[in-house]
Amino acid sequence: MSTLVWFRADLRTRDHAALHAAALEGPVHALFVACPDQWRAHDDAPAKIDLILRSLADLRRDLAALGIPLTLLSVPDARDVPDAVVRTASALRCRALRFNRQYELNELRRDERTLRLAASVGLRAVAHDDQTILAPGSVRTREGKPFTVFTPFKRAWLAHLDDRGGAPVLPAPAPRSPLPPPPDAMLDPIVSDFLDAGLPAPDRARIAALWPSGESEALRRLRAFVAGPLARYAADRDRPDLAGTSALSPYLAIGAISPRQCLAAALDAATGLPASARAGIDTWISELVWREFYVHVMAAFPSVVMGRAFKPETDQLAWGHDPHLFDRWSAGRTGVPIVDAAMRQLLATGWMHNRLRMIAAMFLAKDLFLDWRLGERHFMRHLVDGFFASNNGGWQWSASTGTDAAPYFRIFNPISQSRRFDPDGAFIRRWVPELASLDSDAIHDPFDAKLGLAPLARASLDYPPPIVDHAAARDRVIAAFQSLSGRSPAAAPPSTPPRSKARSPSPG
Repeated sequence: MSTLVWFRADLRTRDHAALHAAALEGPVHALFVACPDQWRAHDDAPAKIDLILRSLADLRRDLAALGIPLTLLSVPDARDVPDAVVRTASALRCRALRFNRQYELNELRRDERTLRLAASVGLRAVAHDDQTILAPGSVRTREGKPFTVFTPFKRAWLAHLDDRGGAPVLPAPAPRSPLPPPPDAMLDPIVSDFLDAGLPAPDRARIAALWPSGESEALRRLRAFVAGPLARYAADRDRPDLAGTSALSPYLAIGAISPRQCLAAALDAATGLPASARAGIDTWISELVWREFYVHVMAAFPSVVMGRAFKPETDQLAWGHDPHLFDRWSAGRTGVPIVDAAMRQLLATGWMHNRLRMIAAMFLAKDLFLDWRLGERHFMRHLVDGFFASNNGGWQWSASTGTDAAPYFRIFNPISQSRRFDPDGAFIRRWVPELASLDSDAIHDPFDAKLGLAPLARASLDYPPPIVDHAAARDRVIAAFQSLSGRSPAAAPPSTPPRSKARSPSPG
């Protein structure tokens, strides 16, 4: 008798809690269930689904080398997934079912139904905590409550990790004699139809070249990052014009690599280094903890999964829904070069540099005063690394509606951000080629009366003027937040807020 391991957002063989436990018991069958209905409901990007499907081919090969056959099913309706899983376990004569938990509300409910259904037919089913380094609920305040501020969460998280003696990385199962391959109900044509609707063949080829699939690619990127950019990460991570980040977020999102593997690699790199040489390593570990924090918040406060602001009073704000403004932002035609470059990078690559995610998000929520949920959904529909907890946490931080959010009066000036983090305009030139000929002063704000172009030169550009005046927009959003808090306009903070700490939707 064998154990069925149900793969979901954990497409790897190494450091896989459910797979490791199953292999200790005996022979293993593996299962993956594709559900386009659920992908649509959760706004998963076609680029992300394409990466998942390509990584499944790698996973099937890697599992086969261990003697583990992978069954692929396609189930149109998410409500039918538990029954399909339990029926597959029965058809394969499995005595047990194991899987790693996901903490989004729909996924938790799906898994609870699966556990109940398995119990009803006498199938032993076990859910493992694996998606985070420390399981949601394991790190709490002294009063036993969930943390809602990052810094004390990080302190407690690190202390808890030390108390546990770290987070050991589990090996892949030892190879064994292969089980006979099962007959597959293949993923086509349902999945291919879903992909074709959102990712034409030329785009699919481009995404595949940018984001090669599989566990081996994820581990290769981790090794390359640790050997090079990690040492400079603290200084370079906010520069979109530099290759200063790990580009591991897509692989973390689909589970082709685990956060424990990332943490272990960072700690290994820190061995023997003085504190003065650990800035990059410590900063990257902090970003891993940010990812953990947002998952813990999502699990403790499921209202955020339902489209609600973490701070319920901010749901009273009269957010705009102007389709014209939103379309201009989505297409990268706002007239603000750094915002437009960021949005075009997203459309072309399925990814956006983290500093730019904050700039673009705050521009939508604060400058345009559009509902942050519009932007949150747009990002999920295009991000190859779409991960609900981090995306929601980042958007709510930018909109000042979330846990540990930016104060409502902290409003990025996109031009200042551009000059600071893309000082020579190299990133803008790449993604906004109509501005490529401008010098490093004018390119950040071609319509600035002092540093920008002369009126005749501006008229010759195939580029729009800004769709909003930043100063006026700042006054508007501050007044809107003050109306919630009861502050008088006279209490408004100065126009130049203190520098914000970077908030990361995913480890960069």
